[in-house]
Amino acid sequence: MTSATLDPPVKVPTFQGVSARRKFTNNVATVLVTASVVIAIVPLVWVLYTVLARGIGIVTSSTWWTNSQAGMTAFQAGGGAYHAIVGSLLQAAICAVISIPVGVFVGIYLVEYGGGTRLGKLTTFMVDILTGVPSIVAALFIYALWVATLGFERSGFAVSLALVLLMIPVIVRSSEEMLRIVPMDLREASYALGVPKWKTISAIVVPTALSGIVTGILLSLARVMGETAPLLILVGYSQAMNFDVFGGFMGSLPGMMFDQTSAGAGANPVPTDRLWGAALTLVVLIALLNIGARFIAKFFAPKKV
Repeated sequence: MTSATLDPPVKVPTFQGVSARRKFTNNVATVLVTASVVIAIVPLVWVLYTVLARGIGIVTSSTWWTNSQAGMTAFQAGGGAYHAIVGSLLQAAICAVISIPVGVFVGIYLVEYGGGTRLGKLTTFMVDILTGVPSIVAALFIYALWVATLGFERSGFAVSLALVLLMIPVIVRSSEEMLRIVPMDLREASYALGVPKWKTISAIVVPTALSGIVTGILLSLARVMGETAPLLILVGYSQAMNFDVFGGFMGSLPGMMFDQTSAGAGANPVPTDRLWGAALTLVVLIALLNIGARFIAKFFAPKKV
């Protein structure tokens, strides 16, 4: 009868505690990160508080949202920003109608079809360049092409074309990143069932990434609504209401702020109040777009089974 040999017991290391050096390093990192957050938040809160405190008085006026500045002088109190609000929304809407399909389709091409092709690499390179193009350069390009070369007049539509150049690369980048997040297993499962590639993309890939794509679209739209350079170059500011985006001067919130600055904002209380009111109105519109992006992203997010 043989006796079994037992292995010697394994010695389990005991926790000796965190060293003083690691505790010090962790505390220093925590302080640095917290200080960075405070440094970033304080100016933002300060700006929002200043705009709100100085613009809330005129924005809450009963005529601010329903009247224009037609017939009003720079030092005559009254009127509203209705013409500027409508002008900004019209220009942004035209920009969105052009930019959204182009940007999303380019993003789909780069992820699903482009791959390592020459056209895909060239498209990626051009999108990277457009991402860093200043707004004034885009405005000058549209002026040279649309006004100087083709002979069209300065208008709100020309402003929308300049905003398209600024909005498309942002949509392409956001759509591309959201589409890459979609697991490849979903695509392969669809292909295994015999579903064509185009239908897999339209019925599975895009709906899965739709919440992120919509968020990127609305955030990019909020960004271009505050651009001023295209307005100064491509359309004159009008104090009256103008619904014709293809002709005539047109009001806008950034244009109204610039106009009130030229009219003596800072030295006279009337244009100063209008300046801060237009700034607060623009902040409110952009905030509504950002809040809408959150709700839409949550609505279109894939539901958990």
